Amino acid sequence: MRVEQISIFLENKAGRLAEVARVLSESGVNIRALSLADTSDFGILRLIVSDNDKAKAVLKEHGFTVGKTDVAAVQVEDRPGGLSSILDILSKQGINVEYMYAFVQHSGKDAVIIFRFDDLDRAVKLLQENNVKVLEGSTVYTL
Repeated sequence: MRVEQISIFLENKAGRLAEVARVLSESGVNIRALSLADTSDFGILRLIVSDNDKAKAVLKEHGFTVGKTDVAAVQVEDRPGGLSSILDILSKQGINVEYMYAFVQHSGKDAVIIFRFDDLDRAVKLLQENNVKVLEGSTVYTL
C-alpha cells in the first residue's frame, strides 16, 4: 500500500517550477498531486505522477536533483471531520505525520490525502484495521 512520490529540489528563482512542468508535459507525464515547500534559498516540490520512472529520468536529464519517497494515499470522505477522524486514529497510537497534502477527486465525494509517516508500515496497518481505505499506488497514479 505504498505510493511512490518524487521530490525535486529547486533553486528558489523565477522559472524553475515552470521548467519542471514543461519537462514533464513534453514527456507525457501527468501530475496527479503536488506540494511545494520553500525556504529563502530552495524549494522541495513533491509530486505524485502518472509515470515515476519516466519523470525521474527526464528531470535528471534536465539537471534536476530528484529523490524518491514512499508515502501513503488515504481516501477520506470529503466532509467536516474527515481528516480529524484519520488523525485521531494515528495520534492515539503515537504515529507522527511528517507532512501531508491532499486533493479532491472528480466526484467531489472523497478526498485523497498523501501522508508521509515516521512509520509507514505501522500507520497503513493501523488505518486498515480501522476500516480506512488506503489506496494502491497503481490507483493513485491514474486518478
